[in-house]
Amino acid sequence: MLQPLTTYSSDPTGLIVGYLLGDTVPARQLDGDAAIAWLSRTPVEGSGNYVWLHFDLARPASERWMRQYLGLPDAFYDALRQGARASRIEYIDGFLLAVINDVLYDFSYESSNISTLWATANARLIVTARRHSLRSVDRLRHSIRNGDTPRTTTELLVHLLRDQCDVLADIARKSTGKVDEIEDSLLADRLELNRAGLGELRRLLVRLQRMLAPEPAALFRMLNRPPSWMSGNDLQELRQSSEEFSAALADLMTLLERIKLLQEEVANRVNEQNNRLLLVLSVVTVLGLPFTVVGGLFGMNVGGIPFGDDKQGFWVIVGLVAAFTSLAVWLMFRWRRK
Repeated sequence: MLQPLTTYSSDPTGLIVGYLLGDTVPARQLDGDAAIAWLSRTPVEGSGNYVWLHFDLARPASERWMRQYLGLPDAFYDALRQGARASRIEYIDGFLLAVINDVLYDFSYESSNISTLWATANARLIVTARRHSLRSVDRLRHSIRNGDTPRTTTELLVHLLRDQCDVLADIARKSTGKVDEIEDSLLADRLELNRAGLGELRRLLVRLQRMLAPEPAALFRMLNRPPSWMSGNDLQELRQSSEEFSAALADLMTLLERIKLLQEEVANRVNEQNNRLLLVLSVVTVLGLPFTVVGGLFGMNVGGIPFGDDKQGFWVIVGLVAAFTSLAVWLMFRWRRK
């Protein structure tokens, strides 16, 4: 078993950690020179051993060192400079190229909550690089120190992909609990919380889904035309990992559809409240209309105003207004029942 590392910082070349792994050797840490020396040897037939090198891209020297010694495809360096960080895995120029994301999800999603891992691999070498620390790599290093060593580069890549799938499943589980809370508050008619909460949660899930979901077309092409150095077991593990991703994405899509239905229910309830409010305002307007009309007519300072000299004129007018108001209310409710 490997001894725990005393530091997690990178060396001057940007190399954070290196391992010699495989079926026929115990897991052993390597520095950059030892890794290059091992890679320069003629591969032993059937050995199945490989090197894993993990780099810190915050060190400017890391990319220069990789270009000088590792012979990685240009597509890997292009991916490092691309602004888009959506998850994907594809086969280019003899190497597998993967982009994997690690998310700290606490319902206050920001772009800084995502740490991206770029990886490229062939049969004897897998290189991973990041700019910020990742929990998935920490878990992988912990597994290796405890003796759980991936047999091949593809198995190590599958390990990282499954960690991302676990993140997606955890997001779906936490989001489901959040939606349950919002649904309970909806039943309690606390609409002011539901409208804001549902809209924000839906936006976050859509953004995270777009970021974490691997590109189906590239993955499908790779699985149907796998590299010649990939064994049948590795291909099966990768296919199973893609199926787990599909299941997690299906759960997320179901949750998004549920949120959409809840938003429609909230909108319907808001419309009902607005309609009731408009009805109350209409009733108040109808009740006040006769008073307004009569008050306006009898308030004119002109001659010939009826009942001007009659001692009972006020009550006559009140009776007429009450009669017209009652008639208006009766007509309005009759129209509403129809």
